Amino acid sequence: MDLSFTQIGILLTLLVGIGAVTTPCNLRPTPEGGVCVCNSDHCDYLDDPTPASEYQFALVSSSKAGLRFQTSDGLFNRFSKHFVMDYVPNMEDQLKNETLSMNERATRTVRLNINRENQYRKIVGFGGAFTGAVSYLLEKLPQEVQDHMYKSYYAADGIGWNLMRMSIGGCDFDLAPWAYNEEPVNDPELSGFTQLDLRDQTKVKQIHRLKEVAEPNNLRIKGAAWSAPPWMKTNNKWTGFGRLKKEYYQTWANYHMRWLELMEENGLPIWAISTGNEPMNGIAFMFFVRFMSMGWHPFNQAVWLSDNLGPTIRNSKYKDLVIFGNDDQRYTFPKWFDWMKLRRSDSVKYLDALAVHWYWDEIFKPSFIDQTLAKMPEKDLLVTESCIGDKPWQKAGPILGSWYRGEKYARAFLQNLQHGYNGWIDWNLILDENGGPNYVNNTVDAPIIIDTSNPTEILKQPMFYAMGHFSKFIPEGSIRIDAIPSNVNIDSVAYLRPDGTISAVLFNSGNANVEISVIDSERGSVVLVVPPRSIHTIIYH
Repeated sequence: MDLSFTQIGILLTLLVGIGAVTTPCNLRPTPEGGVCVCNSDHCDYLDDPTPASEYQFALVSSSKAGLRFQTSDGLFNRFSKHFVMDYVPNMEDQLKNETLSMNERATRTVRLNINRENQYRKIVGFGGAFTGAVSYLLEKLPQEVQDHMYKSYYAADGIGWNLMRMSIGGCDFDLAPWAYNEEPVNDPELSGFTQLDLRDQTKVKQIHRLKEVAEPNNLRIKGAAWSAPPWMKTNNKWTGFGRLKKEYYQTWANYHMRWLELMEENGLPIWAISTGNEPMNGIAFMFFVRFMSMGWHPFNQAVWLSDNLGPTIRNSKYKDLVIFGNDDQRYTFPKWFDWMKLRRSDSVKYLDALAVHWYWDEIFKPSFIDQTLAKMPEKDLLVTESCIGDKPWQKAGPILGSWYRGEKYARAFLQNLQHGYNGWIDWNLILDENGGPNYVNNTVDAPIIIDTSNPTEILKQPMFYAMGHFSKFIPEGSIRIDAIPSNVNIDSVAYLRPDGTISAVLFNSGNANVEISVIDSERGSVVLVVPPRSIHTIIYH
């Protein structure tokens, strides 16, 4: 009997039982795994699987083999084990698979102790970046498919994002470098910055559509500038060794204020800004970075923040705007802020939160962050940019269906949340088949891909589901609690959600089944048997 992947997904849903209405993934095999295809007629969604009964749990599962948000449920404190059947594309093989003894194949065991008495930091949210490249590609898609992308990310039955990052002016993921008030030059009054650029007007229109169709819960938009217009900079160029001229320090603060005002006038009030994107690019890495950037030394940034940006924002109607510091790699922490305080002792007081980019996290360990939070525990901490494909040893562009890349995201999310992060903002919401467009060919991967030769569908990567195992089930306001595994067979993080329920992410990165005894300090226990190379989220009261 030949069945489509959609039919197989529906049948698997019926076999395992599900506590939520769902539209299954239309899985398209690729050499590296599989992608879920969304077009005008179909896209996969999952309604809230939170169980109604206080004794019940819901389990959401994804795997290298092909599970994508497969949902099952069961009861706590039962003597029987709860088995997650892995995806098998052939239905006859699937039925054979169910007759095998899962006990024989569950060769590893682990105990996971969840204790809600020990509570840590709260979640601010999760999201992605609405770049010029994203806006450009969306215009190529039919409206129904655009809407599927909006809802897939930001709707409650998508993965529930609530954060968004935008560039103030241009960034590398644009068709060309640009900034507001490029002309007239030497214009401290910013007379050429009286309305939103047409590129931003298109983004605003698209984001309003996103809000209309996805109805995100408390959408928060964060802005960051890559570069001032060249005439404000010491080298009069978009990139290279260039810093802000001191005579334009107040002009640059006013530039940020003007953008805030225009965005609000266009119906998109801004939640946060940062002190600038990757300030080290224009100081230390000018020979490697070809896209628009502007350098800051922490001493100079402290002066600008303390004397110009901070007072300008705090003495305006935007006094409650969240200001993020740094917006650069982990290795700059915490010295960046130590040096700022050396130059201006009050400078860091203007910062509400700290922004980290994840690109060198595999080399620079979490101790950099631990030291920072020990010094500034009152500051929120977010990853504000992440993608894969940026390294010379990585494929500089999408690898369709790569579960390996999805696992890299899962590991990074787990490590950062365990070390006190309050959330995560990914990079581009969507890119093309080459990992662009990007005006300097700085191509990378993204959670959703469009093949521009067939702009009638979008392809959801395993990275999308890896992130969704966190963002969909750990909403804003959730508090991290203890989730301590007895060995390395799984990695995990758990949260007490605002509604009083528990959500725990369980990651089996090994090549064997794992039997997980989940032991909650109040609810009791349940034994889960999960397949190799899989991610799961358990939700219970």
